[in-house]
Amino acid sequence: MVTRVKRRPPVQQDALEQSDLPPVLQRVYANRGVSDPAELEMSIQHIIPPEQLLGIDKAAELLFHKISEQETIIIVGDYDADGATSTALAMRGLQGVGAADVHYFVPNRFEFGYGLTPEIVDLCSDLAPGLIITVDNGISSIEGIRHARNLGIDVLVTDHHLPGDELPDATVIVNPNQPEDDFPSKSLAGVGVMFYVLIALRSFMRKEQWFVQHNAQEPNFAELLDLVALGTVADVVPLDRNNRILVEQGLRRIRAGHCCPGIRALLSVAGCDYQRVIAADLAFYVGPRINAAGRLQDMSAGIECLLTTDEDIVSEIAESLHSLNAERREIENRMREEAIKGLNSLLEDQSISAQQHANGICIYQAEWHQGVIGILAARIKEKYYRPTIAFADSDDGELKGSARSIPGVHIRDVLDTVAAKHPGLISKFGGHAMAAGLSLPKSHYDQFTRAFDQVLSEWVSPQDLHAEILSDGELKQDELDLATARVLRSSGPWGQGFPAPVFDGEFSVLDYRVVGEHHLKLVLQPRDGDKTVDAIAFNYANYDWNNRAAVVHAAYQLDVNHFRGIESPQLLIQHLEVRGTH
Repeated sequence: MVTRVKRRPPVQQDALEQSDLPPVLQRVYANRGVSDPAELEMSIQHIIPPEQLLGIDKAAELLFHKISEQETIIIVGDYDADGATSTALAMRGLQGVGAADVHYFVPNRFEFGYGLTPEIVDLCSDLAPGLIITVDNGISSIEGIRHARNLGIDVLVTDHHLPGDELPDATVIVNPNQPEDDFPSKSLAGVGVMFYVLIALRSFMRKEQWFVQHNAQEPNFAELLDLVALGTVADVVPLDRNNRILVEQGLRRIRAGHCCPGIRALLSVAGCDYQRVIAADLAFYVGPRINAAGRLQDMSAGIECLLTTDEDIVSEIAESLHSLNAERREIENRMREEAIKGLNSLLEDQSISAQQHANGICIYQAEWHQGVIGILAARIKEKYYRPTIAFADSDDGELKGSARSIPGVHIRDVLDTVAAKHPGLISKFGGHAMAAGLSLPKSHYDQFTRAFDQVLSEWVSPQDLHAEILSDGELKQDELDLATARVLRSSGPWGQGFPAPVFDGEFSVLDYRVVGEHHLKLVLQPRDGDKTVDAIAFNYANYDWNNRAAVVHAAYQLDVNHFRGIESPQLLIQHLEVRGTH
């Protein structure tokens, strides 16, 4: 894979330059499209008003009447971290406004698949619900919702996935991506959509004098923002300003210790201090442990971790999820090794086009674990920088595929194009720009791989298939210090669509050693200075150079290393290239 480091062109923002922000932050924010310091205000009152979401008033009224009539409400979630947080949020929020009979059900991915299917509706009907709420799913559940309505069950869809050509016949739909919805942010995660519904419900109940009549205290839904932050970051949705506010507010609550015990316990088993947590920690430590439940067993364990208030019980659940995540890693590593070995063999045999000419990658082995193919696709995509789909056998005789894409290639639209050109080839599909899922008959696999690559050839150019790291420029020697590292760390939240600052420059390598078998720990010195700085390059243990006296060009993040109570600046190497010797 070819990786290029490209410096962002200078952007002048007069309002930023006239502010009291440090120059490095002025540069970073300007590069991310921020033109006014006011855009950096992260107070919760600056979120987009709920009434701008299509259908949200009807959703609030529907929920109010179901709660007033004390009807049974069932929340049907998804089996990833966004689905788990959405489910926990809905449970806690609805109970907080007085819903007396609320349950949740999350399909086991190996038995029922994704979304509200007719089979799941039948299971829910045993409790005689008056309302089913889908969270982080439902927009593609045409048959399941039709079945529910035929049984006399109302359905409220709260979702953020892109809809297909047909919308389900739900009682109410709240989804910023549905047609005719002018909500300014299309990037809400499922948990964000449900949070907005709860806010609208509380407002409606306030107007109806519900809290006064029942002598009840209005719930403070800000107490649920830790769940919103976790689900938003874990689902890797773009962090536009609205999402950054939601995430930042949740992070502040976590750092202050005002979060659900489950999040604190998951951070603890991962060895992460909750008082120093940033968005990346939710993505790397908490999200995968929640997801491990849905990937290998049942997401109910992840949801219970987020709902349980007993510290002893929640610690046991967190330890169990930690073990599941370790098992998931072992399975993933084995599958990745098998996939890479197979791809390398194919390339050597010239059974497929040379790597630089292949537009996408499809991989499949019968024994692969269905719950881990999404992560496998992501890892293969990262290694080869190609849109990648990993397939595994499902219990219904079809193949389940999980797709991951690269910037500029909308993977759901690619699948839509394949389906349009080859009717009947794909059984079903859905997803986002960067991730999608699909099913197809096993006998269609070879035809699908050819069709997938052909469609990609119409979407991408050779340049699109080279990885690119965008740099915010070079840091001066006196900026490679702890103060700057602290400022950069605390000035997010950083994430998808609002990436953490990356810089680049040339350094002399004064020393290096392998740590943790796979990583390089280095001591670097800027070429034009005499200061030294520690750095770590993950998965660079096999990097090939002849001696320690190397000059390297590095793209890096400047971060704070916290070790045994002592903080120091550290470079997190994103890319390393030898330029010579010194």
